[in-house]
Amino acid sequence: MKRVYGKQIDRQTRCIHYSTEKDIIAIKFHCCKKFYPCYQCHQESEAHAISVWPSDQFGERAILCGVCGYEHTIRAYLETDRCLKCHSVFNEGCKFHYHLYFEKD
Repeated sequence: MKRVYGKQIDRQTRCIHYSTEKDIIAIKFHCCKKFYPCYQCHQESEAHAISVWPSDQFGERAILCGVCGYEHTIRAYLETDRCLKCHSVFNEGCKFHYHLYFEKD
C-alpha cells in the first residue's frame, strides 16, 4: 500500500481527526502529491497551503482505499459511495469537505 502521512491510528488510514468505521480513505494532495487521511493531518504536517485538484485532472488516481489499497480516480470517487474493488463503504460526510480537495466540477 502507498505511504500515508499524518497522524494515522490504524492501517486502514483512519486518523486522530476522523476515525469512524467508514473513515477509510486517504487523499493524495495536489500540492505535495502525498497521501494524507484528511486536511487536518496535512495542515499539521506541511508548511505549505493546500491546493485543490483542478477539475481537468479528475482522472488522476488520488483516492486510496485504506481497506484494500485500490487507488480511485478523483472522478470515480466523486461518483460512488464505496470502494470500486472491495466495496467497503466510504464516509458520506466526506462530501462536506470536497471544496478543500477538489475544484468545483
